Amino acid sequence: MQQRINDFMEFCRFLVQRFLVDRGPQSAAALTYTTLFAVVPLMTVTFAMLSAIPAFHGVGEQIQMYIFNNFIPSTGATIQQYLVAFTMQARQLTWFGVGFLMATALMMMLTIEKAFNLIWRVRQPRRGMSSFLLYWAILSLGPLLLGAGFAMSTYIASLSLLSGPYALLGAGTLLKAMPLLLSVAAFTLIYAAVPNTRVPLRHALVGGLFTSVLFEAAKQGFGLYVSYFPSYQLIYGAFAAVPLFLLWIYLSWIIVLFGAELVCGLSSSQQWRRQPAPRLLVMLALLRIFYQHQQAGREVRLTDAHRNGWMLPEDEWDEILEFFERERLVCRTSAAGWVLSRDLHHYSFDQLLRSNPWPVSDYQTLPEHVDEPWYPALRQALEALQGERSKLFGGSVAVWLQAEPAVKSEFGGVRSQE
Repeated sequence: MQQRINDFMEFCRFLVQRFLVDRGPQSAAALTYTTLFAVVPLMTVTFAMLSAIPAFHGVGEQIQMYIFNNFIPSTGATIQQYLVAFTMQARQLTWFGVGFLMATALMMMLTIEKAFNLIWRVRQPRRGMSSFLLYWAILSLGPLLLGAGFAMSTYIASLSLLSGPYALLGAGTLLKAMPLLLSVAAFTLIYAAVPNTRVPLRHALVGGLFTSVLFEAAKQGFGLYVSYFPSYQLIYGAFAAVPLFLLWIYLSWIIVLFGAELVCGLSSSQQWRRQPAPRLLVMLALLRIFYQHQQAGREVRLTDAHRNGWMLPEDEWDEILEFFERERLVCRTSAAGWVLSRDLHHYSFDQLLRSNPWPVSDYQTLPEHVDEPWYPALRQALEALQGERSKLFGGSVAVWLQAEPAVKSEFGGVRSQE
């Protein structure tokens, strides 16, 4: 039990550190600014999609009331009036204005994807038609699915009212839990679909549940703060609803991005427990795997590295493969695998050391044993390299910076220039 508690605390510390390294607060601020401009276009698109289907006539307004009553603190009542007025005015725009609103909504989706790709260390975002189709599917199918779910819950409620409280057992409980269930479904879909990488559905579901519960707790806490500490009204007066609404949006994005860190961290739940191996050793191990798979005529994937005992997180795998691509050592196949594209007999180890962006570790910091056939020779070579470096540069800085220019002798000594 103590070990599990320690692991849990270490994992939480790992998530907080990653959240700060990934500039989570800054990304939440950028998303808050983007949301401020995109909330009206999103509401307009939602109403337009729902009004296009006769069965969903009037559902848009009901969904709006439902969201403001269940997902936004009570201080959003004033903001709701403003947003409804803006949305009604936006419906009278020309085609050019509608296109501008759509572009604003798409820009918000792009900003969200950039923040998620930064968390998942994705270096190749979606481009072209695939990006447009994903955003269009979310903006068009999202309101329709939400309207279908809301119509279903309304139908369940009507059956309960017409046929008595025992018509559908558990209908009341289901309706009470509907906001939480919708939040879990929405966040799960966001975490699974938005990042341009493969996200296990079970991890996205855990992140969706965590974010929904934290979101609900934050909503209750924010409402209590507004109720019992109304000092903000003394400062802002009637304008107080606007900064409070911005603060709530910022807090919401903090929760969403931290939930994304959790989903990403679950896929690397074994990496935070171990000390990261020096990048040189990882590169050599991967090259050995590539070389063996080339001899067998097979491609390489991340799972092959895991099967060989190198439990790399996906972001480290992507960084190393990006370096291998720059060196023209590997290339991607049509099946999303990787193969060697260069004869390693014509690629020197010295070139690998000089080209890689990560410094060569001192042999004394290397592990005592690594289950690789090349490791003993590498350790001896690095030990010899360390000895030669000490011999060449062992003199004091004062000798190298003395008044009379000093030149290095052919064999590594330092002598004064005649």
